[in-house]
Amino acid sequence: MWGAGVSVYFLAVFGRSSLGVAGLLANERFGISAAQLSLFSMLQLVVYAAMQIPVGLMVDRYGSRRVLMVGACLMSVSQAGFALATTYPEALIARTFLGAGDAMTFISVLRLVARWFPLRRVAIFTQLTGNVGQVGAIVAALPLSWMLEEHGWTSAYLSAAFAGPVVLALVVLFVRDDPSARSLRGESLPLRALGGSLADAWAQPGTRLGFWVHFTTPFSMTVLGLLWGFPFFKRAEGLGTGGADGLLTLLTIAGVIGGPVLGYLAGRHPWHRSTMALAVIGAIVTTWTAVIAWPGHAPLWLLVLLVVAVGVGAPASMLGFDVGRTSNPAHRQASANGIINVAGFTAALITIVAVGLILDWRTPHGADYTPGAFRWAMSFQYVVWGLGTAMILRQRSQVRTSVARSDVDAGNSMVTHHV
Repeated sequence: MWGAGVSVYFLAVFGRSSLGVAGLLANERFGISAAQLSLFSMLQLVVYAAMQIPVGLMVDRYGSRRVLMVGACLMSVSQAGFALATTYPEALIARTFLGAGDAMTFISVLRLVARWFPLRRVAIFTQLTGNVGQVGAIVAALPLSWMLEEHGWTSAYLSAAFAGPVVLALVVLFVRDDPSARSLRGESLPLRALGGSLADAWAQPGTRLGFWVHFTTPFSMTVLGLLWGFPFFKRAEGLGTGGADGLLTLLTIAGVIGGPVLGYLAGRHPWHRSTMALAVIGAIVTTWTAVIAWPGHAPLWLLVLLVVAVGVGAPASMLGFDVGRTSNPAHRQASANGIINVAGFTAALITIVAVGLILDWRTPHGADYTPGAFRWAMSFQYVVWGLGTAMILRQRSQVRTSVARSDVDAGNSMVTHHV
């Protein structure tokens, strides 16, 4: 059942990452500039982030199974449209609907995990769900690249579109919203009640803590993996194409390996989840500081440490969902996950835009980006880390106060710090 559900998420991350290996072909096919090409990634992040709260409400109302089916259909149709698009506006419309379908997958699978697995295994399967997505990114980089080179744009993306009906069939055949029901529907709520449900989710300190954990931990990986990693490693650090590609591959591998480790630790020590997130943030900030401050090009060993630390930030963001899960009743978990999932993509979007603006500001018109310009631009991340860390500490204090008050009200003399 989990395998069928997570196959839709695999397809979503594959589609999200598929343009990374087709940038030059897209330039030629649509006759667009680099700035127009970057709009594909920007648009997809905006659509994904904007859809999270509506999708959370949809999952609470209609169940994971139905939402996954709609997501698979949207992704299949949009990939087919992207394959057949011959103009830039057509391609943008296709990628917009791909982002909408993508947005429907992760929250749906998290809801399935919470419904089907015992509490002691939820954290590890949440991390494994994220790992499957990372594998989708690797598949997009390797087989799709070969397909594009050997068979061309249309055939490669039509092949991706044909995977949609396959995963749709798996969902129809195997996915059940709950062990007790194939399809589980929530109560029909008027618009005001929907707003109340979101307000109730946000009122939980654990939801806010999960939001800021997700805001702070994964955005640096998204910035490197989605747009700025390759030019940073080449222009700022002087690596060749092979070296830059290798570091970006290691970025993904670090997340895949780190996920089960963090999932195991979170399951064994749930009261230290925010501490784990802060430790990962500390490692990311420390390695970035060393790279930015290093005179000249940073040595390869330091760049390897950087991408490993940044890569582990992706599975660390899953700790935010786990905190949100244990802070909300079952009927409101998808809404809480939607709120939390907005955070990391919002932080990444802000940082991607800021890095581009700072690079243009620090680079003479018409010149190549310099190492100095990249150091200025990448230093913007400290703003996001500082805000996020301060809010994690603040919300963690509020969660612990709330837990202590609940324990006292229940007559429990032992207070457990569970975040």
